[in-house]
Amino acid sequence: MGGPTGQRQGDFEMARMEMSAVPASLVVPMEASAEAYYELGLMHASGRAGAVDLVAAQKWFNVAQARGCTRAAAHRQELALEMSRDQIAEALREARTFLTRH
Repeated sequence: MGGPTGQRQGDFEMARMEMSAVPASLVVPMEASAEAYYELGLMHASGRAGAVDLVAAQKWFNVAQARGCTRAAAHRQELALEMSRDQIAEALREARTFLTRH
């Protein structure tokens, strides 16, 4: 399996293995709906995506609201009561970065 062709095949296999390690519930389609981002927020807020991650939950609720999900606003406000200012700022930065790239 030497040479460039073998190397490319090996790279492809490695990428496929790495992608299969990502839970399907965490893969977001390129053109995801506001509701899909809202669901991601719920998953991170409740721990359905692993450990509870309030920063990630706040990020996805911010993205969902920016994409038109009105239900996300109430969850953002509720979560903010449990978060530090630094955590809220981090979630806002992450949401802005995501929205500018997607």
